Amino acid sequence: MKKLLAILFSLLLSFSTIVSASVSNAPIHWGFKKSSNEEPVEAGKEYDELLEKYGAFYKGDPKKKVIFLTFDNGYENGYTAKVLDVLKKEKVPAAFFITGHYLESASDLVKRMADEGHIVGNHSYYHPDMTTVSDERFYRELEKVRAGTEEITGVRHMVYLRPPRGVFSERTLLKAKEMGYTHVFWSLAFVDWYRDDQKGWQYSYNNVMKQIHPGAVLLLHTVSKDNADALETIIKDLKKKGYTFKSLDEYTRGEAMKDPIFKIRKRNK
Repeated sequence: MKKLLAILFSLLLSFSTIVSASVSNAPIHWGFKKSSNEEPVEAGKEYDELLEKYGAFYKGDPKKKVIFLTFDNGYENGYTAKVLDVLKKEKVPAAFFITGHYLESASDLVKRMADEGHIVGNHSYYHPDMTTVSDERFYRELEKVRAGTEEITGVRHMVYLRPPRGVFSERTLLKAKEMGYTHVFWSLAFVDWYRDDQKGWQYSYNNVMKQIHPGAVLLLHTVSKDNADALETIIKDLKKKGYTFKSLDEYTRGEAMKDPIFKIRKRNK
């Protein structure tokens, strides 16, 4: 059986390689003009159409004051437990995108994320520029994180992927979609990942508040003490401004319901 599965995997990989060779692998570095005055960001028509083609997204509905809170976890720096405490206290869902290093060194926190109802997303095992790796390594980078997460949390399926370094291509969008992943980018971020260059909680707070906008996918790094210290105030003050926090699952489910196929199925029930 194992031999048969290996042969099937090899054939599938060969076919996938042929297909992916037909699309561009030119690297794209995710970026956009930052929001101000609560105006939703715009990545531009070209990026919008490319992401839509592969079911990827970087923001929610710009007409709804909803925030999707996400964290990138490359390694543990002692602040994730505090972040989880705040989320639990404020009843806010989040998504944590983890690497292999984080999976191995902070398995207790990964389990806690899942146990407390948060999404655990894939950030690749070794955090490479995914546009530079082979199709086989692309698969293994993601599958190793998924399998390791399942072993710790019991959650079999990983749905969301955030590309390491924010670098992607049409090829990597295609490869991820073939594996059942949805690329999740972001519409609000700032430089917060230098653990030896912390500026105080007000720095994090100010950067979030001045860029916030309806439908924001907010990216924070848990290595930042500033973020951990500011998070509770950020959440409380955004709630006062009329914002609510929702899970990525609620957004993707909402998008699926807009699909004509969904509407046909609903009518036929």
